[in-house]
Parts: sequence; C-alpha cells; structure tokens
Amino acid sequence: MTLSALRQDGWGGGKRALAAALAQLERDPEDPAAQALLDAAWREPRAQVVGITGPPGVGKSSLCAALVAAWRKAGKTVGVIAVDPSSKSSGGALLGDRVRIVHDSADEGVFVRSMAARDRLGGLADQTLAAMVVMRALFDRVLIETVGVGQSETDVAGVADTVVFCVQPGSGDSLQFMKAGIVEIPHVIAVTKADLGGAAERARADVAGALSLATAGGDWSLEVLAVSSRSGAGLDGLLGALEAHRVYLAADGRLVLARHRQSEGWIAQSLRERFGREGIARLGHLGFDFALAPGAQPFQRLRELGNALEKTR
Repeated sequence: MTLSALRQDGWGGGKRALAAALAQLERDPEDPAAQALLDAAWREPRAQVVGITGPPGVGKSSLCAALVAAWRKAGKTVGVIAVDPSSKSSGGALLGDRVRIVHDSADEGVFVRSMAARDRLGGLADQTLAAMVVMRALFDRVLIETVGVGQSETDVAGVADTVVFCVQPGSGDSLQFMKAGIVEIPHVIAVTKADLGGAAERARADVAGALSLATAGGDWSLEVLAVSSRSGAGLDGLLGALEAHRVYLAADGRLVLARHRQSEGWIAQSLRERFGREGIARLGHLGFDFALAPGAQPFQRLRELGNALEKTR
C-alpha cells in the first residue's frame, strides 16, 4: 500500500485501507513496501501530533473524545492512536478502541487505532511511531493517548509535537508532577474533571505552584487549564492552547528542529533495543553515530546503521 493510494478518496482511501496498511506495518515492519510507505509519509507531514498523557483514571479517554468531537466540528480530520494495557495471555490490546474513545464509527473523518503496550514502560506501543508517521501524512490532527502508567510515561515526548499532561483533582498528581521526568515533557497541563469546582481549582493552583519551582525549557510558557470533558467547561481554552503551540512551533523552524531531534532519539533507542549497549559501542568503533543529516529519512538511516552492525556480529 502506497501513500498516494491511502490518500485517495479524501482523507486516506477509507478506514479499511488504512487499517490494512497499519496491520502490515505491525506484522512485518522490515518489509520493503512498509519501509517505502514510512519513508514517503515522513517526507510529507501534515498533522499536528498531540500526545495525551497522565496517570490511570485521570480521564484521558474522555478528554480525547471531547477533542475529537471539537476538531470534527471545526472540519478537521482526526487520527487517534489509543495505547492499551496488554492481555497477559495473548499480548493484545486489553480494552480496545471502541471502549477507550467514544466516537462516531460511521464518520469517515475519524480513524481510531488501538495498540497493545506489551512490556514497554514508556506508555507507548512498539509500533506507535510508525503508525503516527503514516497517520500524520493523512490527517489534520493526530491524537496519541498513552496507556497510563504514571511517572515512566515520558516516551510520548518522542513522537508528539504537543504534549498534554492530565492531572486529576484530589489525587496528589501535583506532587507527582514535580518529580523529574514528568515536569519536563508537557507543553500544556490539563486539570481534568473541572466540574468538581473547588477541588479542581485547588489542583490547578497546586500545579501552577509546582511549575514555579521548575526550570522552564525554551521560551514557551506552560499553561495550566481546568477542563471538564462532561460539561465542556474549559475545552475552548485547551483547544486555543493547542493551536497556540502549533503556531509557536511553526515559527522560526522550531517544528522542523524538534522533529529532527525526535528522529535522532528514535534511531538511538531502536538500535539500543535491537543490539544492546555493546552494539552501540561497536557502532562508535566503526566510525558511525546517530547524527541525522538535515532532511534525511530516519528509517533509511536506521537501516544503514543496522546493516553495518549486522555485518560485524
């Protein structure tokens, strides 16, 4: 399946065609056709990629459903990747997209894909990046909901342009937020269940206080917003913050630079998982590094480095 074929018939040639292409990527990511699709999709990004992360039970799925509905109302096409807990017996996604994200299944402008986290601790599935790259070339917005594992859930920063960290009133999440690894990744903080009133406002104030103790990165000012998926309160503010960050990234080449750094990080992580620390050290002895030339495809670079390491095994 080629990118041009997926783009036929409006947003992407229909849900079945895209589902089949993503299934093939999961089954055989090294297949030449799959690699060609990834290379083509990487060259033609279209969507803003938004990652929704936070502890279990914070209301990430409800917030995702509200964002999908709002974007569709605005005429935007949306692709969703919902990373689920894994079944211990089959390794498959335990909940599934129909349970996680409430949406109109007949709407051809929304596509939801469930993926099993399996043994990954970063909140994402093995093939999240590949699916994101393909969907990013097809939709106006791509939404990634992580599995919800708490403090280790930082991998989403490596695939999303904009990260939303969700905090639940009365849960102590503001203290967790202050710990290293969480405070550094979000661009927007959403205090969920704002319909709880005073508890939500106290949580928002606690997180804002935690932010004052943190060292902000760059010149982007994190916003702390109270949002209710049930009543819709604060949703316009969240949508506005996401749009503001999209505009911010588009200026002065920030988005290109951020995605380039993500690519280099993904190459390093993939090689480390495949060849281990000894393989990484051997790569240095061979005169290679993880540097990616401007505009170069990370998938092609990974193939080159992987082949070099395979020859020395």
